[in-house]
Amino acid sequence: MSGNAAEAGRTTASRVLAILGAFSPASRSLNLAQLSENSGLPVPTAHRLAAELLEWGALERTETGRYRIGMRLWEVGSLAPAPQSLRTIALPFMQDLYEATHENVQLAVRGGDRVVYVEAISGRRSIGTASQIGGDLPMHATGVGKVVLAFSEPELLSHVLSQSLPSLTPFTITSRAAIAEVIQKVRTEHVAFSREEMTVGVSAVASPILAADGSLIAALSIVARASVNLNALAPAVRTAAISIGRRSGARLRHDE
Repeated sequence: MSGNAAEAGRTTASRVLAILGAFSPASRSLNLAQLSENSGLPVPTAHRLAAELLEWGALERTETGRYRIGMRLWEVGSLAPAPQSLRTIALPFMQDLYEATHENVQLAVRGGDRVVYVEAISGRRSIGTASQIGGDLPMHATGVGKVVLAFSEPELLSHVLSQSLPSLTPFTITSRAAIAEVIQKVRTEHVAFSREEMTVGVSAVASPILAADGSLIAALSIVARASVNLNALAPAVRTAAISIGRRSGARLRHDE
């Protein structure tokens, strides 16, 4: 192993995870220099580990020689039981919501201090969104994120509010006191809104999917143009979320 000070104390596993973590929805393919920079690893180390990951199938090369996530990693990830079961259960209800509204319908779970999108239904009439399946977005600016903050342990909200809260649009709420007030309202009403806070012209309404014991399984949302009356869509989102939670039952409790 290299004796580079930047690698001091890092295990082989942490270096491999750094390579995989270098990719994101905004960086789906990387050259070696970018892989090294994004992972924080020296170029020789990044090159050696990438070669091993290529051989196993976790990475693959594009026609131009850039690295990208390989199908083997997707196959392994698809074995995770909770998101797969959740998607299977949720999809019929999501399809019903889409047929009734022809707006984006999205399903998200907690991923650390961000939200990760695990399923989505869109159509030609649906407005484009910043979210992608497998991608993550900040909690404070999204409807599903506010749901997660409201129905997770209080320490998560404290942690998120202790961080820098970027203003993504002129409408993003960045006041910690204001966000805390919003989250309290979400806990009471079981509905959260994001009104052009993530993307100008795009708004969302979300509701929690809860297990029988009240623990959070996921968040369901409709994402639409800002001109759409979200208050009119809220009951449908809430009803679908309740139905998914009931259908999920004990199988999904605490899996996230």
